Amino acid sequence: MTGLPSEATGIHTRLLKCTLEVEASRAYWAHTGSVGGTTARRAFEEYWFGARSLGRIEVLLANLRARYDAYPSALQALGAWEEMDPDTRRLICHWHVQLSDPLYRAFTGSFLVARHAGSRPTVTHDLAVAWVGEQSSGHWNMATRIQFASKHLSSAYGAGLITSNRDPRPLAFPRVSEPALTYLMYLLRGVRFEGTLLENPYLASVGLRGGNLEDRLRGLPALRFRRQGDLVDFGWGFGGLEEWASSLSLPPCVRAGGMR
Repeated sequence: MTGLPSEATGIHTRLLKCTLEVEASRAYWAHTGSVGGTTARRAFEEYWFGARSLGRIEVLLANLRARYDAYPSALQALGAWEEMDPDTRRLICHWHVQLSDPLYRAFTGSFLVARHAGSRPTVTHDLAVAWVGEQSSGHWNMATRIQFASKHLSSAYGAGLITSNRDPRPLAFPRVSEPALTYLMYLLRGVRFEGTLLENPYLASVGLRGGNLEDRLRGLPALRFRRQGDLVDFGWGFGGLEEWASSLSLPPCVRAGGMR
């Protein structure tokens, strides 16, 4: 386990410069590994990210590398996954921001989940600002807290965890497709993270917990989930994310391999 990539634990400010960036992530997945390498100059000249300035592309690439290059198997899988529906794409972006940003992970996987379970499943900008202040231990001034709160709310809105950008903002758990859930389980299998495969901020942020999660896992053809009392057993149909992603282009009858 020590050789596996790990979720980020150090607090940083990258989200202030780059939020969910779903379409930019899609372009990054498609071009990473191409002949010529991934450079800001090349991305600028070939319009990978549309008509963005070279300076903006440099910032964007720095953030996307932190989110995806730190998890090589995931990046390879995403590059090979040609037909991905938009809802799945934004969830994958959300989970990778969680992986690379402990503050966003806590905001979406704990704070919003707790708000969702309350009598009023909403959040406001003021509540988000107050929450950010609690995390900073007074190290950030009010302007920075406000900016952090806005970026967290914007990213959560883009992920489908919040349904409006006006206060009070209703909370929701987005639809998680079978491929999206399979991706997350294989991703977590190959990452060191706090929690377990059944209880963690990644699943909690999209409302998958307890019996609901277990029912969903039993229906995934790419893995086998069994529970007997406190004993839990996972079987994996593929060696990892890359192998699973490569199988998506195969006919359904031959996609699932033998469980491992």
